Amino acid sequence: MGDRETSNHSDMTDFILVGFRVSPELHILLFLLFLLVYAMILLGNLGMMAIIMTDPRLNTPMYFFLGNLSFIDLFYSSVIAPKAMSNFWTESKSISFAGCVAQLFLFALFIVAEGFLLAAMAYDRFIAICNPLLYSVHMSTRLCTQLVAGSYFCGCISSVLQTSMTFTLSFCASRAIDHFYCDTRPVQRLSCNNLFVHKIVSFSLSSIIILPTVIVIIVSYMYIVSTVLKIRSMEGRKKAFSTCSSHLGVVSVLYGAVFFMYLTPDRFPELSKLASLCYSLVTPMLNPLIYSLRNKDVRDALSKLLEKKKFIL
Repeated sequence: MGDRETSNHSDMTDFILVGFRVSPELHILLFLLFLLVYAMILLGNLGMMAIIMTDPRLNTPMYFFLGNLSFIDLFYSSVIAPKAMSNFWTESKSISFAGCVAQLFLFALFIVAEGFLLAAMAYDRFIAICNPLLYSVHMSTRLCTQLVAGSYFCGCISSVLQTSMTFTLSFCASRAIDHFYCDTRPVQRLSCNNLFVHKIVSFSLSSIIILPTVIVIIVSYMYIVSTVLKIRSMEGRKKAFSTCSSHLGVVSVLYGAVFFMYLTPDRFPELSKLASLCYSLVTPMLNPLIYSLRNKDVRDALSKLLEKKKFIL
């Protein structure tokens, strides 16, 4: 009886991504919306990387981190968006077992790496504002490279653990994932196993990932605020805060969406999809805009690049 009701991961050949539960008439509208957002992600993040690589004035630790942030945003949104858009035009909405594994692995890797990278960026701002005379000593090329490599390494370890835990489960007869991409919680809902231990391990893993990064960000900004408030001139305070406002905006959007998703009960899957949409597509779209609109160096570099293109034409 149990053998007929369950399907081991080795027997599962594909899954079905249910996506958004809306009427078929809205599929074209959602496709166009996804296409617009993804086009802005490509344009914004590729543009940001091009500006940072071509302008010598942006050869600093802050922009080294920002270039990697753009790369991460570009990559993990590309893991999600193309498949989600194609599903608006197909009846089956299927994704192969291997494709689902790859999607979950890559997305988990880059979203975790982004969390650690944002913590590294907070530390960079802390050194820049609280110890400006020793900034070039503390934030050496070697340390910056180690921080970025460490972010990717932590993302990789976390992703391996999450993916292996999820796809070693036995799945029930249903192949329908109630989500628009392969994410841990929706995939685990298809399992016939008792998920108590998996949920405890997943919660512990999430805590190990989120708590240190959040603590680093909060402590860094506590010191930053304390230092800025000691600056007597209003202009000096404004200039110091302006270097952090973009980073704070990015952190707020990402962590706000992540916390909202994890605090949403399983009985409200549509709210969970909305939160996932925010940090999988909306955040990568907003990050280049936030940094370009609020950062004078980036605006100047962009103007210089556009003038050069105009001159060539």
